[in-house]
Amino acid sequence: MKEYYIPETHPQSDPRNCICGAHYRITLLTEKLARLEYSEDGVFEDGPTQVVWNRDFPPVEYTVKRDKTGIVVRTSRLQIQYDEQPFSPQGLSITLHGFNEAHRGGWHYGDKAEDLKGTARTLDEVDGDNVTLESGLVSRGGFAVLDDSRSLLLTKDGWLAPRKAGVQDLYFFGYGPDYLEAVQDFYRLSGPAPMLPRYALGNWWSRYYPYSAQSYLELMDRFEKEEMPFTVGVLDMDWHLVDIDPKYGSGWTGFTWNRDLFPDPEGLLRTLHEKGLRVTLNLHPADGIRAYEEAYPVLAEHMQVDTQNGDPVNFDPCDPDFLQYYYEDVLHPLEAQGVDFWWIDWQQGTKTRMAGLDPLWVLNHYGYLDTGRDGKRSLNLSRYAGPGSHRYPLGFSGDTIVTWESLAFQPYFTATASNIGYCWWSHDIGGHMQGYKDDELMARWTQYGVFSPIMRLHSSCSEFYGKEPWRYKAETAAAMKDALQLRHRMLPYLYTMNHRCYADRVPLVLPLYYGAPEEAERYRYPNEYYFGSELLVAPITTPRIKGLNAAKEKVYLPAGLWYDIFENRAYRGGRAVTVYRPLDKVPVFAKAGAILPFTDEIDPNHAVGNPDQLHLYVYLGADGAFTLYEDDNETCRYQTEDGALTPMTLTDGEQTVFRVGPARGETRWLPAQRRYKLDFVGCRDCTGELSVCVDGQPVTFDAVYDESTRTLCVELEAVPVSSEITVSLGAHAADPGNDVQGEVFRFLDQAEIDFPSKDRIYATVCAQPDSGTALSDLFALDLPEDLYGALSELLTAY
Repeated sequence: MKEYYIPETHPQSDPRNCICGAHYRITLLTEKLARLEYSEDGVFEDGPTQVVWNRDFPPVEYTVKRDKTGIVVRTSRLQIQYDEQPFSPQGLSITLHGFNEAHRGGWHYGDKAEDLKGTARTLDEVDGDNVTLESGLVSRGGFAVLDDSRSLLLTKDGWLAPRKAGVQDLYFFGYGPDYLEAVQDFYRLSGPAPMLPRYALGNWWSRYYPYSAQSYLELMDRFEKEEMPFTVGVLDMDWHLVDIDPKYGSGWTGFTWNRDLFPDPEGLLRTLHEKGLRVTLNLHPADGIRAYEEAYPVLAEHMQVDTQNGDPVNFDPCDPDFLQYYYEDVLHPLEAQGVDFWWIDWQQGTKTRMAGLDPLWVLNHYGYLDTGRDGKRSLNLSRYAGPGSHRYPLGFSGDTIVTWESLAFQPYFTATASNIGYCWWSHDIGGHMQGYKDDELMARWTQYGVFSPIMRLHSSCSEFYGKEPWRYKAETAAAMKDALQLRHRMLPYLYTMNHRCYADRVPLVLPLYYGAPEEAERYRYPNEYYFGSELLVAPITTPRIKGLNAAKEKVYLPAGLWYDIFENRAYRGGRAVTVYRPLDKVPVFAKAGAILPFTDEIDPNHAVGNPDQLHLYVYLGADGAFTLYEDDNETCRYQTEDGALTPMTLTDGEQTVFRVGPARGETRWLPAQRRYKLDFVGCRDCTGELSVCVDGQPVTFDAVYDESTRTLCVELEAVPVSSEITVSLGAHAADPGNDVQGEVFRFLDQAEIDFPSKDRIYATVCAQPDSGTALSDLFALDLPEDLYGALSELLTAY
């Protein structure tokens, strides 16, 4: 096979980590990760498999004791007892030690770990949570087991070979509460999650619909006019011929442009590129390449198929020759026209004529490697094909039903996938099919999409399913527009987290319990998750409460000071809070000390490059640091070259100082100068003490203080990226707190409840400056439960 189909792997273990017998081998990869092999002929596998690529872990300290019952292998965290016979519950067991009492349990061969689950192949036709998740790598019991016995081998020439029958090959993860470390070591074992190209993190427009080139461009023009930015344009199956001669079968599979709809594909793709969009086309390859396809003559000749009878070139994932010619003869010419990557929509099962070979895995693996053949950053959109699939982003989660129940399941589903290292799920935002029209549901789903790995609007082929915001009520259209713009404003943060995922092996989305696995409270909030290093998100997944015009969500805020980034409202952590949000807001929290690098540049051409302007949100009340990462955005240089790093620090002591350090590393990717807007949240009015220096020299700036949100905004004209910015806010500038009376008034003013109640409530709050007393007096008014709950949030937030 071509050289680019042969990935770099390091499958050989350090011999010093191996304990061998006549029929077994135990390899200690870390003090918490053990490989357990049994083979009757005593021959073991040292090559890479579909799941495991790297076993070259450093030496592990351990001891081995032998007696008449077998061996005892001990690391600082595991004790393996083994009778040196075929694996059995009586003869092979592992206990954990060095952890707390909750993680000192044991495993006997054959025990099923009660893990916290991983992910699933697809959400096709899922309505709510009616899908079974596969196993993950973390467990409240402290251990999980990955069985690699049936994984095929990757040969030296890049192809696949079956495993020897009867061999057992297990990986025991005994990480106790160290969940993130387990996932990070799995990335090391199986290969990292590669970086996405920057454009993939923007908004995607997708719809199953028979667009023409004219109608598609008109739609993109409308989005541009409405200031709704997109960086990826998707053309579903109607890009190709679908109405074909019945003698060839159905038109579901196709590789030839429908020239009636797209008379000039190159021109269309060129225009979309000029608008700042990258383009993907949908593929359903199961029916092969038939005689009517433009690529057929060349491919048929290469595959020695009889063209006289019009015999099809069958899709054969077990034939490496077919795969190479499939890419070279069929897909490469389309890429030369301007197609950037492929949406591999495989729905035809998991079986092939090679036992154990899943055709989806073949398409993901070789398709991903193929798109990176010329040094550009690879990308696929395809379904999950088992552990190790994180190496082939992105994940297409499938055709969900349009219901509140489907939305309510997706935050949990996405976060939990990180337990198996699968970090880049892309959902059909808004749902795909069936279900019902609900404008509020669409707004909430779009908002969730902003705080999910990939923001891809999509829908089924119907005149009524379109996700264009202007097709909804004005309040929903406005909420959707705000969400689409926010996603593009977040790109500096998202791209840095993209690099963090690759370099530090930390997924963008992590379940709440990763922050403190031993806190039982955190497991009670399955839809709450960390979104990168700085944010905690709890999407709204239920309708608003009638009269209050707000939906509610119960969240858990870990210990410390938190800010709602949309309200700039301060919250005291270490507790559960029921929060209420109008249609244009969602509960997203930044901890004190957080630094969020956003931009106010939202058009697609800015989004696919590094911004000329940064809007930094700095949350006072604790020290903080953030390093912005940037590079060339679309090639694989990030694997061998340093990116550009811009450090930012907040010192929140007797003197409050914020610094943006000079960019270092490969700064050629950056603009020479940048404009800055700095929002200091939880700040007193220190405009009189404020000073700003660039490389130690005072500069002019604009500053505005908003007392209601305790936010100081500082704006700077263009500053060289090689310079250091120092903003001195004065002594003890942090002043977190909330305008309680103002917030209560604004909430009551919009609430659709009787006016006498509004008067009584507001008078009660104004009469009692102490929140506890005010709450007691409000309770005596015998208010409806949710009205009292919404007021309680405002009174007790901080």
